[in-house]
Amino acid sequence: MKDFSGKIAVITGAGTGMGRALALQLISEGCHVAFCECLVENMNETKRLCEEIAPPGTRVTAFECDVSDEAQVITFRDSVKKLHKTEHINLLFNNAGIGGAQSFVMDDRQLWDKVFAVDWFGVYYNTRAFMPMLLASTEGHIINTSSVNGFWACLGATTPHAAYSSAKFAVKGFTEALQVDLRLNAPHIKASLVMPGHVGTPIPINTNKILGLPQLEDMPAAELATMRQRMADRGFPADDINDEQIRAAVRKFIEDFRDNAPLSPAQAANIILDGVRNEQWRILLGEDAKKLDELIRNHPEKAYAPGFIEQYLQAE
Repeated sequence: MKDFSGKIAVITGAGTGMGRALALQLISEGCHVAFCECLVENMNETKRLCEEIAPPGTRVTAFECDVSDEAQVITFRDSVKKLHKTEHINLLFNNAGIGGAQSFVMDDRQLWDKVFAVDWFGVYYNTRAFMPMLLASTEGHIINTSSVNGFWACLGATTPHAAYSSAKFAVKGFTEALQVDLRLNAPHIKASLVMPGHVGTPIPINTNKILGLPQLEDMPAAELATMRQRMADRGFPADDINDEQIRAAVRKFIEDFRDNAPLSPAQAANIILDGVRNEQWRILLGEDAKKLDELIRNHPEKAYAPGFIEQYLQAE
């Protein structure tokens, strides 16, 4: 699929970040876009931005949807059929995702299950729902967003990342399994696995909103104490700073994560779309992702040992 003009793309989680960037890039190329998002304010802003640049005759639609709820996903699918007056789509970007629920041992099960459901079942439900419409196309492509945490299941030796990593490993395995399944049973459909490193998105802010957790300004004392301990575990002198300083430090981390990343959402979207054009089934986003992938492949049994991340940093 070298040309997206006139094609129909479905994107989940397009309210901000890579999803919004994909929507804008596809619209600018004359692709019809149907996207979903559970944060309505973000959804409306993406729709507005897309409509501003949409070439004449190019359709963009938005739908409020929690991708962890299969009934909502099916309603989203039906909305795409109705509003785009189509029985087929060409591109399915399973992009929606949240963080959170680091520990299987310590975190609340309801929270853990929600993170896993968004990050894995969101991919599964949408692929199930839209598969008949992909089969009905003359050419189709499924693009599933995993993560470097889809091949490295932590954030370092002192920080578990269990729910997110488990889901992203599932996305990776599913997309790899589709390589043979689609080649044998639906050869006009391709599938690509996207594994981002550090891309500048507001995922920490969106995660708290979607999970119904307090925003930084309203964070209770117990949560601030947990943050202080995590800072200490990572070697930051956190014992002698007050709660407001903890908030300021976390706020700066979130802003730096979004604004000072080595790869912007727009750059990531361009790499993804180039990968689709070139029929790459494996798309690593960023030099950090490429180096971490190589290091883990070369030293799999050391991947979770203390000191591994220092080895990774030295390899940069």
